[in-house]
Amino acid sequence: MKDFSYYQLLSEQYPTIEAVSSAIVSMTATLCMPKGTEYYFSDLHGEHEAFIHLLRSGSGVIRDKIEALFSHSILEADRAELAALICYPTAMLASKRRNCSRLAEWSELTIGRLVLVCRDVSAKYTRSRVHKAMDPNYAFILDELLQTDDTDPDKRRYFRGLIESVVKSQISDPLITALCHLIQQMTVDHLHIIGDIFDRGPRADMILDELMKYHDVDVQWGNHDINWMGAMCGNRVCLFNVLKIAISYNSFDVLEDGYGINLRPLSMFAAETYPDDPCTRFQPHVLDENKYDPVDPRLAAKMHKAAAVILFKLEGQLLQRHPEYAMQDRMLLDKINFSKGTVTIGGAEHPMLDTNFPTIDPADPYRLSPEEETLVENTLASFQHSTRLRRHIDFLYTHGGMYKIINNNLLYHGCIPMTLDGQFDTFTLGGNRFSGKALLDCLDQRVRQAYYTGDSDSVDLMWYLWCGAKSPLFGKDRMTTFERCFVADKSLQSEPMNPYYHCYEDPAQCIKILEEFGLDPNHAHIVNGHVPVKNGENPIKAGGRLFVIDGGISKAYQSKTGIAGYTLIFNSHNIELAEHMPFQPADDTHPLAEMRSSVHIVERMPRRLTVADTDAGDIFRSKIEDLEQLLAMYRDGVLRAHL
Repeated sequence: MKDFSYYQLLSEQYPTIEAVSSAIVSMTATLCMPKGTEYYFSDLHGEHEAFIHLLRSGSGVIRDKIEALFSHSILEADRAELAALICYPTAMLASKRRNCSRLAEWSELTIGRLVLVCRDVSAKYTRSRVHKAMDPNYAFILDELLQTDDTDPDKRRYFRGLIESVVKSQISDPLITALCHLIQQMTVDHLHIIGDIFDRGPRADMILDELMKYHDVDVQWGNHDINWMGAMCGNRVCLFNVLKIAISYNSFDVLEDGYGINLRPLSMFAAETYPDDPCTRFQPHVLDENKYDPVDPRLAAKMHKAAAVILFKLEGQLLQRHPEYAMQDRMLLDKINFSKGTVTIGGAEHPMLDTNFPTIDPADPYRLSPEEETLVENTLASFQHSTRLRRHIDFLYTHGGMYKIINNNLLYHGCIPMTLDGQFDTFTLGGNRFSGKALLDCLDQRVRQAYYTGDSDSVDLMWYLWCGAKSPLFGKDRMTTFERCFVADKSLQSEPMNPYYHCYEDPAQCIKILEEFGLDPNHAHIVNGHVPVKNGENPIKAGGRLFVIDGGISKAYQSKTGIAGYTLIFNSHNIELAEHMPFQPADDTHPLAEMRSSVHIVERMPRRLTVADTDAGDIFRSKIEDLEQLLAMYRDGVLRAHL
C-alpha cells in the first residue's frame, strides 16, 4: 500500500464514497472500450498544406468512412464535397454562401450527413470523451444530435426539428464548423510526429500551430528540429545553419512573416560584401514561391553565401573547443590555399569552384570580422526575441524527446548508432561512455539542460546532434556541406550512412534494439523516419518489425520517392500504412484540394484491441487499484469520507 499521506491527498479529489465508486465504475468501463486510433507522421519538412490536409482528412480515412456510409445514397461529387467540407469548413462554407441558391436546404442536409459521419468516427469513445472534444458553444446541440436515436419516429421528428431550428436561427455555419472539427479530432485519437518538422518546405510555423491545437500529440526530435532548438538555446552555429538552409530553399516567409526574424542586416551585409559576385554556387532552390517576403534571387544568393561563410567559421570555432567530437576533418577553411584557389581534403588537393572570400583572413580563417560579429549577435537577438518561435520551441520541449515507447512501439527519428559488426556504438560524454538506450537517455537530458540551464557544453552539443557521426538524429559519417558548396568532385560529397541502416533489414538486429528498450520483440515494432524510402523500396523492414515512414512529403524528395509520404495508422483492428500522392491544392482547375491515398493493412490484430491493452489501460488499472484501496479505507474508518 502506498504511503498514508498519498491517500489523504487522493481523498481531496474523491472526497466521498459515491465519488470513489463512480470513478471506479467509469474507469473499469473505459477499459472495455476499443483502443483509440494512433497516427504516425514523419519528416514533414515545412510542407504545411500537405500535412494539414492529411491531418484533417485522417490520411484518407474520413473519405473512406464517407464512401462506406453514402456510396449507395449520394453522388460521388457530393461525397467528395462532403470530405472537402470536413477538411476545410471555413473555405467551403464561404463558397456555398456565394454560389448555393438553396442554402437552407443544403445546410439541413449537410448537418444530417455530418452527424452520421461523426457518429461513426466517435463510436469507439465514451460519451464523456466525445463531449470534452466538442465546441462548448454548441455542446448541447451536438450532444443531442449525436445521441438521439433517429430510428424511433418520435425521436426522428425531434432530430429534424432540431436541425430546422438551427438553420432558422442562422447558426448552421458555426455548427457545421464545430461538427467538422469534432470529426477531425475523433478520427485521430493520438498523434505521433517522428521528427523533422522544420526546413526545406515553406511554413513549418503553420504546422506547429496546427499541432498545438491537438489534444494528444508527441514529437520525437529530428536533426532539423534540434537545429532550430539549438539556435534558440544560443548556439550560433545552429543559428547560421538554420539561416543557410532556409535561404537555400527560398524559405523567407517562415523566417520573416512566420517568426519575425529581421534579415535586413544580413541582406545589407551580403550586398556590401559581394557586390559584383554572382554567387553562382549559392543560387537558392525555389520549390515554393514566397507569398509575403519575395527576395530577388541574386540577393538571396549573396545572403546564402554570406551565411555559409559565417557558418563554416563558427563550426571551426566550436570544433576547436571540442576536440572530443573527433570532427577535425570538418575544419576546411584552414586547408584552403588562397593563392592557388585550391583546398586540401583527405590529403588530396582540389580546385575550388568559388575563390572570392573577402571576409576570410588566411592567417586566421575562423575569426569573424567585426561586421560579422555584429551581424551574428544581432541575428541571434532577433531569433531569441521571437515570441511565436519561442512558443513553438517550448512545445517541442514539453511534448518531445529523443524517443518514445508507447503501446509496444518504439519511436525515434534517426537511428541507434551501431558499429560495422552490429554492436551498439559508444559515445563519450562527460568522461562516461554511453550506448543504446543509455545514450539516448543521456542526450535527452543534455538537450533539456541546454534550454533550461544554458549549460555551455550542452548548448554546443546541440550542433553535434545535428551532424555528428555518432548522433542518433543524424545517422551519417559526416555532413559534406562545404564540399557541396565549393568542390566539383562528387565523391567528396558522399555521406556514408551509419551501419544501423545496413542492419535494420535484419530481424535479429531489430529484436536486439527492442530488447535494449525493454520491449517484447514478439509484439513490438520500431517506427523510424529520417531516410526517405526510395521509389520501389519497401518501407516495411525486418519481417514487419520496423516501419520507415519518411516517404517524401517534402517536395525536395519526391523525385527519389515517387510518392508524397506515408502515414502509419494503428487502430483497434489493424496496423495500416497509407501511401500518399502529391498534394493538389484547390485552384481554378481543381476546385477541391486533393491528396489521393491508398491504405494497406500490414498487420492484423489477433482480436480487437481495447483500452485495457494499451499503456493508458495500465494507468487506469493503477488508478483503479488506488481508488479501491481508498474506498476500503473509507469503509473501514481509516479515513473519514466527506459529506
